[in-house]
Amino acid sequence: MSVLDVDIKGRAGSFEIETAFSAGPGVTALFGPSGAGKSTLLKMIAGTARPLSGRIVAAGRTLYDSAAGIDLPPERRGIGFVFQEARLFPHLSVRRNLTYARWAGRRRGTRPFDEVVALLGIGDRLDNAPATLSGGERQRVAIGRALLADPALLLMDEPLSSLDKARRAEILPYLEAIRAEAGIPIVYVSHETAEVAQLADTVVLIEAGRVTAVGPAAAMLARLSLAAGSDASEAATLLEGRVIETDPAYHTATIALDGGQLELTGDGFAEGMIVRLRVRAADVAIASVAHDGLSIRNQLPCLVGEVRRDGAFAMVTLHLGEQRLIARITAKSADMLNLAPGRKAYALLKAVSVEMARVERREMPG
Repeated sequence: MSVLDVDIKGRAGSFEIETAFSAGPGVTALFGPSGAGKSTLLKMIAGTARPLSGRIVAAGRTLYDSAAGIDLPPERRGIGFVFQEARLFPHLSVRRNLTYARWAGRRRGTRPFDEVVALLGIGDRLDNAPATLSGGERQRVAIGRALLADPALLLMDEPLSSLDKARRAEILPYLEAIRAEAGIPIVYVSHETAEVAQLADTVVLIEAGRVTAVGPAAAMLARLSLAAGSDASEAATLLEGRVIETDPAYHTATIALDGGQLELTGDGFAEGMIVRLRVRAADVAIASVAHDGLSIRNQLPCLVGEVRRDGAFAMVTLHLGEQRLIARITAKSADMLNLAPGRKAYALLKAVSVEMARVERREMPG
């Protein structure tokens, strides 16, 4: 089901935009290098920049249609916007900042104030001035203000780019909670693969103002990892599975994947929980047969797909049922293992090297 359809042409200075894509529920990430046109496209959806031609439809409402002469002003589009900077009113308390959009738009609002405050963990900051908040707290207030405006669509323009690594790690769980609990489709601009891996359901790749590909996050991130010119040291892939067993004594959980099982360390797992995992290519080892007596307990049976050489290294695509992993090993190892498309192999993963990209308490379909 599509909640956003964009097919527009436009210009920002000498920069041309020619973009067409559809987005479904959940988080759609607009991903590409700085200067690709992501933020300009977001402004055109919001109505703060005007395309030259085309059509934008969100939640069944036509926001812009050059042929029909429709161009709704920003305040009538039902869109929430979160910027790179929080842009809070310094003279207003956190409470007043949160309710400003409702007050200015003279709307009662349907989303309970206390629900949003609890979701974002800012209940003990309501009487504070923005100057007393950390960067992560200010951004949470800005997100709450957008949610309390009751948007049909939430646009987020690199909302973590002004924060340091620690503050980013602090706020990401709140963005995950919004995705899971608020039920509002989100279009999220980023050029950070870790953010996209953790949040996105769909990824729209943008380069020089044009969409080059659209698809599920796992497939698009694997494509980026294998693309010529990409940073091989940062290559990673996503896996999704379901928790089928927990072992409190060892603080581990067994994850059922398509074609295998994975054992992870950590607390907070529950049977039936869906987990999304980010696995760096450099952390995947390959064996031609399974081995006993190793500290690496995760040995996943795979089929070798593409083997791409790059100097001293090789990027190897491994098919795990319908999912896939990418391993970055030395070219010499690839030759010694005689890796070739269609051959059986085992992907070896240390439990501590697998990153938890997302956790959801829902059952997988079917």
